[in-house]
Amino acid sequence: MSSFAHASAAVRPTVPDTSPASTDRRLGDVDALRSFALFGILIINIAFFATAYPWHGIEDPAFSSGLDQVVRWGVAMLFEMKFYLLFSFLFGYSFTLQFDSAARQGAAFVPRFLRRLAGLFVLGAAHAVLLFHGDILTTYAVLGLILLAVRGIRPRTALIAAGVLTGIVATFLLMSALSGSVFAPDAAASIAAGQQSTEVLRDTPGSVIAEHLRAMPQMLGALAVVQGPLAMAAFLVGLAAGKHRVLVDAARYPRALRTLQLVGYPIGLTGGLVLAATGGTTELNMFAVAVTALTAPLLGAAYIATLLQVFHSRSGQRLVAVLAPAGRMALSNYLGQSLICAIIFTGWGFGLIGHVSPLGAVLIAVAIFLAQLLVSAVWLGRYRYGPAEFCLRAVTNAEVPAWRRDPN
Repeated sequence: MSSFAHASAAVRPTVPDTSPASTDRRLGDVDALRSFALFGILIINIAFFATAYPWHGIEDPAFSSGLDQVVRWGVAMLFEMKFYLLFSFLFGYSFTLQFDSAARQGAAFVPRFLRRLAGLFVLGAAHAVLLFHGDILTTYAVLGLILLAVRGIRPRTALIAAGVLTGIVATFLLMSALSGSVFAPDAAASIAAGQQSTEVLRDTPGSVIAEHLRAMPQMLGALAVVQGPLAMAAFLVGLAAGKHRVLVDAARYPRALRTLQLVGYPIGLTGGLVLAATGGTTELNMFAVAVTALTAPLLGAAYIATLLQVFHSRSGQRLVAVLAPAGRMALSNYLGQSLICAIIFTGWGFGLIGHVSPLGAVLIAVAIFLAQLLVSAVWLGRYRYGPAEFCLRAVTNAEVPAWRRDPN
């Protein structure tokens, strides 16, 4: 048996379900979950577009009212360090779907996936330099190489490895907390740096690019120490879930879904409360981040369990129909969110950075996402893929795919 066949046997579930109804349900639920994750990521990212102070470990002093603090607490408790894990989980899960797609088409998976990662890296690098240096795509592209290398791992081993990675990150952060490490020890210096960065990002497109390049080493350090390993852990959980096809029909696991909710919400929300009480990911209290590293995956799992239960109700199918198109165009929408935010807040457009309150930023995020739901549905009524997905698919398959839908 060829190595490709060995890998295929390792990735596929023991009893695959390839019926049309099962496939439609699987893809619809995955796309809807991806859309939900996309919304959460926007809620987090827009706060870093609206003001540059958080990049320097301090909140914008211009917005310190009780309402501002309530909004920050809500975002930190419910969103921060949760939604990129959900997105990462879905990346790992989708890896198994891509493997199956290549097998059905008789295509060699490894070169196809390597081309996909290369295209993702290029898009991510451009995104980081031009629009938002908090980009996650380049990290996914690099971690995707590891995912490819361990694709034959057993689901149980993948879950153990994910737990070990999470434990290592949490231990490192706890040791840093015990040693007295702080992200921004000098408040006055942080305020001055935040003001300077805000002014630079408000200036011209050239100054925006220069600021992104200046801050890149700090961002890469955070990715290497915290976000990268935790994203890899989520990849592995998604890979394990994909091998068992757990999203094909959530009704098969009612007890597991209830358990995830009963455990995930109290523990995850408690961890989120600790993070919010210590300044969220802005101030990066090492102890709070360590606690969140351990508890955020549980809250993310509870979110997934709740949504899957909702999706499999009669009214939930209507929700899937609304959310799924944006999830099918997740790459285009992720890049589009940054483009819109860059035009609103930076020197690429109106330069409103530093002038929008936390609540205002959240409301803008909601408006952007609602617009993306509508635009995605209309777009996919005419085209098979979003623009970024079209480009990535062309690179992945080394051929130009059909883009327009057949009017018949």
